[in-house]
Amino acid sequence: MGRVTARRRVIRIRDGAVGARPDTLVTEEPMEIRLNGKPLAVTMRTPGDDFALAAGFLVSEGVLAGADEIANIVYCAGATDDGSNTYNVVDVRLAPGVPVPDITLERNVYTTSSCGLCGKASLDAVRTTARHALSDGPAGPMRLEPALLASLPDRLREAQRVFDRTGGLHAAALFTADGELLDVREDVGRHNAVDKLVGRALQQGMLPLAGSVLLVSGRASFELAQKAVMAGIPVLAAVSAPSSLAVDLAAETGLTLVGFLRGASMNVYAGEQRIVLEETQPAVG
Repeated sequence: MGRVTARRRVIRIRDGAVGARPDTLVTEEPMEIRLNGKPLAVTMRTPGDDFALAAGFLVSEGVLAGADEIANIVYCAGATDDGSNTYNVVDVRLAPGVPVPDITLERNVYTTSSCGLCGKASLDAVRTTARHALSDGPAGPMRLEPALLASLPDRLREAQRVFDRTGGLHAAALFTADGELLDVREDVGRHNAVDKLVGRALQQGMLPLAGSVLLVSGRASFELAQKAVMAGIPVLAAVSAPSSLAVDLAAETGLTLVGFLRGASMNVYAGEQRIVLEETQPAVG
């Protein structure tokens, strides 16, 4: 797995028995994202798919909408005092003619593995204008059966290779409306996993991701709902709870938002027109 995992000594206690053994942990390292040579953001991430992570982050920031807007992405050499390359600094160069956003202190972001929006000046600063409309795709209106949605978490779990070794990673997966698994990415931060997924789709010329379903292994925060909207993904499903702001954003943009997707149970918070609802129970309380 290379830098994705690391070995550390651990004292293990099981049923009163104490012993020392090596343990496999997920790697967490900082990565600085630069835009045309200027620092833009620092994120704590699991190394791997770094170029996709940078590209996906810029999609969510409204900087990129297609692969043709990127001239190149490179690791910055001489990232340390001794001139060695740590592979922790990535520079994205925009193609000629692509507008460069104003990189100010308000735009600079420091993201951790638990919060992808720390340092944003205000809510308005993250309500960026989407460059892709939410579309159900050329096949027509999406109509997702609850049983299909219920099957997706197990399929995501089966595809989590590094989680099996460490138990310490979030995951994001992209499915078609028919339940075909298109891609899955893992990272110590759930927002990074989504950025890697979206960045890979951008690199492959797949944006906007019309008619697709984004599944995340944790909760559905505002930032994840925003990333789905910016990538043109019409359905976001999460195995845990959404935030109130994520629900508000979904309702405003037409995003279908599903939470608590566990077994045959789920809650549909917005965009219920894309879900096959055979029976509606009256609200209580």
